[in-house]
This record gives sequence, C-alpha cells and structure tokens, in this order.
Amino acid sequence: MSPEEQLSLLTRGTAQILSEKELLKKLTRGEPLRAKLGVDPTSPDLHLGHSVVLEKLRQFQELGHQAVLIIGDFTAQIGDPTGRAKTRPPLTREEILENAKTYQEQAFCILDKEKTEIVFNGEWFNSMSFSEVIQLNAQVTMQQMLQREDFKNRIANDQEVRLHEIQYPIVQGYDSVKVRADVELGGTDQLFNILVGRDLQKSAGMEPQVVMCLPILEGLDGVQKMSKSLNNYVGITESPGEMFGKIMSISDDLMARYSILLLGEEIDAAEHPVEAKKKLAGKIVERYHSAEAAQQAISNWNNRGNLESVELPKFTPPTDRNDLLGIVQAAFASLEEPKSGSDVRRLIQQGSIQIDGEKVSDPKAEPTLESGQVLKLNKKRSVRIA
Repeated sequence: MSPEEQLSLLTRGTAQILSEKELLKKLTRGEPLRAKLGVDPTSPDLHLGHSVVLEKLRQFQELGHQAVLIIGDFTAQIGDPTGRAKTRPPLTREEILENAKTYQEQAFCILDKEKTEIVFNGEWFNSMSFSEVIQLNAQVTMQQMLQREDFKNRIANDQEVRLHEIQYPIVQGYDSVKVRADVELGGTDQLFNILVGRDLQKSAGMEPQVVMCLPILEGLDGVQKMSKSLNNYVGITESPGEMFGKIMSISDDLMARYSILLLGEEIDAAEHPVEAKKKLAGKIVERYHSAEAAQQAISNWNNRGNLESVELPKFTPPTDRNDLLGIVQAAFASLEEPKSGSDVRRLIQQGSIQIDGEKVSDPKAEPTLESGQVLKLNKKRSVRIA
C-alpha cells in the first residue's frame, strides 16, 4: 500500500491520533515502523475489550511494520492507576509471571507470533540504580503528573494518591524510549501515559512517537467498560457456546458498536436485528475458534428449546452440598457468575430452576442428579451434569 492508503487503514476505527500528519511522515520514509503496545499481566485472562487494540497492532503487522508487545512484569508491580478511585492491591512476582504466560498465549490468538517482538520491561527497570531513577524522575514535574484526572479527582475527594502510583506514567513512558517506539497504541484512557512517553523521547533526543488511542469497549451491560471484575466480559478463550450466548445477550445498539470495533464491519440495517446479531456472534466465535465451532454455536442457539442436543458447559455437583440451593450456587460459580444464597433462593422460588425441563421450586430439595441431565439456571444459562 502507498503511505496514504496505509494511513487510511490504520486510522480507521481509532478515537484519537496525535497526529495523522506525523504518522504519514513516518510512513512516507518507507521503513518499517515500531508499533508498541504495553500490557500489564494483572489478571490471567484477556477479553474482547483487550482485543480492540490488539487487532489494530495486527494491522501494523500485516502492513509490514514491527509489532512490539511489552509485557509489564515491572509495571504490574506498581499497578496502573488509570481510572482507579483507589490504589490497586499489589500482586506477587509469582502471580505476575504466571499471568504473563497466559497473556502471551492469548495475545497470539490475534497477533502473528513470528512477527511479534516481545520484551519484558523488568529487563531494564530491575537493573536501574536509584541514581538512574532520580535522573528519570527529574525529566517530569509534579504539576505535570497531577494533571491526570484520576489523581486530581482523588485529591479533591480527600483520597490518597501513593507516590509509587505517580511513577506509573513515567515508567510506561520510559518503555517507549527503550524500545524506540514510532507509534504507541492504547485505549483512550491511556492518552496521558502515552503523552509522557513522547516527552521522554524528546528529552532523549528521539523523534516522538505517534499517539494512537482506540475506543474503550463497553461490557455486556452496555454501560461500563468491559471488565472481568464487573462480570460483563467475554473472554477470548471461552467456549464457543458461552461466547456466542454472551454476544446474543447484548442490546441492538451495542451490537453495531461491537461489529465496528471487533470486526471492522457495519451492521446491515436492512437485516432483522436477531439475524444480524447471530452473524456477529458467529463471526466472533469463528475468529477465536473455527468456522465449524461457529456453525455449531448457531445451531445450538436455534435449537436451544431442545437442550438435549445442545452443547453445554459440564458441571460436577458439589460433594458437600446435596440441597438444591447449594447445587445451584455451585453451578453459577462454575460459570464464574457467583450468586448469593438469597439470589439463588429467589430464582428457585420463581420457578427458574429446571432439571431436564421439570421445575424445582424447593430450595431445600435434595434432587438425585445423573450424568447427562440438564440443569437450567435461568433464561440464558444451563449446564449439563458431568
């Protein structure tokens, strides 16, 4: 592609770029750009919210540029304060390294492993002397750091801001110096941190990186950003059935946004919303599994009234609880959707719980469950007894 054609493709779907003129200038040189993305392994799994920026990094790869994936084994010890109303709880070194393994495995569901440069920022930060840390801090001002909205909000609300949190934008910015980034990608909430990287590159006598911010993907609720802690996420390694079912639960308005951000496609306005949503869910399942898995998920959905023929998550009943309330609670927990005893009791009493199509409305009942039976939990969730 010509530099102009590349610019048109790379800027598509972005929320903010600083600046298109700078990016075109870099592309015009005809040399591969170094496109940087940093991820902190603070949890073991990636979800579709993470995939938005990973898909953009993949575009750089496909155009012949160098993707640089920074695993923040050092920055994860600080914890990114972006959007946080309080200090993040610290992770152990062992937890961070274990999470880093799965992050890489899952990132390569999207990125081309052979064309990705992976670096751990602990390689340079763990060997820095305190004198070097002071010199790095001298390149920014306290006033500059306190311009961050989340810091200002906490201070205004008499909430503490720990000094190590103020270091986060500085160390993320220094990553850009170390890997000589031409472009840094991130969500819109990363704008401040990426701008710090530009400043530190200038101080190092380097040409500043282009800032490329991608939209934040809303979770299944359509309100808050996708997050595992909010239980409004779709994990990229979830089973085809779970992935398909979750996508089918989103609103029609959110469907159009998911299609643009996750697939780069417009929804056909002339198509019935349910059919359009099936296509969207099927394409996402195919992206992370296979075309066969997508077809099976669609078939299962169409036949969901007949649960005997549908692929369902396997569930092994607990050995320490024989009552229906305990069994149903354990079933929800196995789907990573924990519910309180009162919530489960209400579902049971409302008649939502069924075993092979038969309603069970007594929380104290002790049903005899056999392998292959279907335990229906609510309108959207069912499990098959292992």
